[in-house]
Amino acid sequence: MLDEEEEEIPVPINNDLERRIADTFEVFDHAGNKTVDSREIATIVRALGCCPTEAEVQEILMAVEMPEAPGSVHLSNFLPHICEIITEHKYQPASPAQLLEAFQILDSDGRGYLTKEHISTLMTQDGEPFTQDELDEMLEIAIDPHTQTVPYEYYINQLMYEPEGEKYIYTLADRVYEENPPPPPLPPARSLSQFLQSLSVPNFKEEEN
Repeated sequence: MLDEEEEEIPVPINNDLERRIADTFEVFDHAGNKTVDSREIATIVRALGCCPTEAEVQEILMAVEMPEAPGSVHLSNFLPHICEIITEHKYQPASPAQLLEAFQILDSDGRGYLTKEHISTLMTQDGEPFTQDELDEMLEIAIDPHTQTVPYEYYINQLMYEPEGEKYIYTLADRVYEENPPPPPLPPARSLSQFLQSLSVPNFKEEEN
């Protein structure tokens, strides 16, 4: 962590989206110096309502971790990067309809459920695998204790929580973006030779005799 005696880096808050992100970050700022342990970043990002994979969390860390203080992340680095991610709707959680479609693809027989063995294999061997603890936590909610299967429509209903209005951070980001759109990008820089060439080209045609 940063030395508490070092000069504090100012972090201006310009809109409601930045305030939401800063407030969530500060919950984990135990020293009160706008700095958190890098191991807290995944928890902070997910607490905001984003759903990055572990690989994507590592990409975030590479962008925001302080080179002069490895293992630490300052709000001045975290805030603009996460604002950009949310404004671009990256790491947005799947909707209930998307989850249902995914389960229906796995349920090729159309039975309305998956077996415990099937879901366990999928979660631990395909894509980004669950740890045993993560699998156990999932199955505790997903498994019907009477049939020992996963009736996925019921599971999705148990699992999904859709915040209303601007409690959903991507809705808040859309409103902030509409109110304060970014300035248009600057035109690409021209080389000196290109500039001189533009001066040498006449901007009118000579009249024909």
